[in-house]
Amino acid sequence: MNLAIWDIESSSANTDFGSIIEIGGILVDENFKEKDRFNLRCRLPEGEIPQAMALIVNKTSVEKLTKVNLSHYQMLGEIEKIFKKWSPAIFLGWSNIGFDDEMIRKEFFKGIRYPYITNASPNKRHDGINIARAAYAIDPNVLKTEINEKGNAVFKLESLSRMNGFDSSDAHSALFDANLTMKILGLVRKKQPNTWDTFLNTANRSDTETIFKKQNIITLNEYFYGKSRLYLCAPLHPKHCIHPIYQWGQAIDLRVDIEPLLKMSINEIKIEMKKTPKFLRTIRSNKAPIILDAEHGMKVEPYNTIDPDLIKQRSQIIRNNEKFSQNILTALREVAEEKEQSKSQEDIYAEESIYTKFTSNKDTALFPAWHAASWKDKLKLLDKFDDKRLLGFGKKIIYQEAPEVLPQDMFKKIKSGIAKRILSEKKEKWWTVKECFFEIDNLRDKYSNQNDEEKLKFLDEFNEFVMSIQKKYENA
Repeated sequence: MNLAIWDIESSSANTDFGSIIEIGGILVDENFKEKDRFNLRCRLPEGEIPQAMALIVNKTSVEKLTKVNLSHYQMLGEIEKIFKKWSPAIFLGWSNIGFDDEMIRKEFFKGIRYPYITNASPNKRHDGINIARAAYAIDPNVLKTEINEKGNAVFKLESLSRMNGFDSSDAHSALFDANLTMKILGLVRKKQPNTWDTFLNTANRSDTETIFKKQNIITLNEYFYGKSRLYLCAPLHPKHCIHPIYQWGQAIDLRVDIEPLLKMSINEIKIEMKKTPKFLRTIRSNKAPIILDAEHGMKVEPYNTIDPDLIKQRSQIIRNNEKFSQNILTALREVAEEKEQSKSQEDIYAEESIYTKFTSNKDTALFPAWHAASWKDKLKLLDKFDDKRLLGFGKKIIYQEAPEVLPQDMFKKIKSGIAKRILSEKKEKWWTVKECFFEIDNLRDKYSNQNDEEKLKFLDEFNEFVMSIQKKYENA
């Protein structure tokens, strides 16, 4: 299967309220032979306040933010076309599952596009950093790494690329980072050909579930407190091995004496779950976990000090004891329900509700026609959506792209809604003008002390840009 290696740069570290401003990708075949590439940059969406630090990191000037050819809406349309053309593929980046994937899903959701383009069948998804960490856990010689002050290997893309002889001087531009990811993964594949396919085997939920339901003993690779670790585990009984709420696989750490656990009540199991080291390990089936053969876990501490027959015996007890597995799942369900009840009852905004309520198939089927329509017709077609969130998103897109087609009262309402958000004096979930000026002042102090004229010049320009947005919306 082809690999679609991609990366984004964004206006903010917040995946709910920020925007993608640059995206790049490289399509390679299974032998890392390049088949296609692209890089796109767009203007900042109207009415958004970006984070200064995000722009400094991805080297985005005010000119780039405001004067490139593509609007944000147009760029999302181009991404959708390219990703459809590249399908089927395994989509992956560097630390993408926690950030880039979330960003593109939420951008597509707000942009009235199908959000799960990178992982819905026939596509799969993985994460380059997971693969690199696992390769290093199996054999630290596979990659040269910097070691931080805590004595841990550093897996930042720029650092890892530099240490392995790849030019990383332009890191944090989208296509450049996608290219570095490709080089690091190519190196892993070359040095660990026997485990490469194993790494990719967990690129979707159903493949992952098939693996742990079949195996008596697995090695799970996890990353905690700056270290990549291997855990030798036994998945629960095949019929009762998936979390009843979160749908993630469950396995018992084989360092643990299983006998006392078998006798525990559900309440006692819940208490035991809070203790460390944890006896229960979670296999995040939809997040490309790394599952390796048992032999890898058997070689590392503490498993290499335990009698292999005892390990085998424990795994068989876990695997065959249906009642015990059911008790674990009951305990997990109760813990999840208690957590749900204690959750904050504050309002959830439409932008952060992608997982709260899924868009219906009926509405999703209308998306292509909506994008194909003229701007005037787009406004009329909004009434066909059942999901009120899509109505709000659609009006905002029209306000940003073709404000002249909006009735005057609707235009004013959208503009005053944006004004209320960005001019808020409170601490909000999104970046406000007030928060932005505060950030600029702090960064000015920092870069003045460092005599960094280039960044100070950027902050002056950026400050003026934010003032112009403030001025525009103060009269809304």
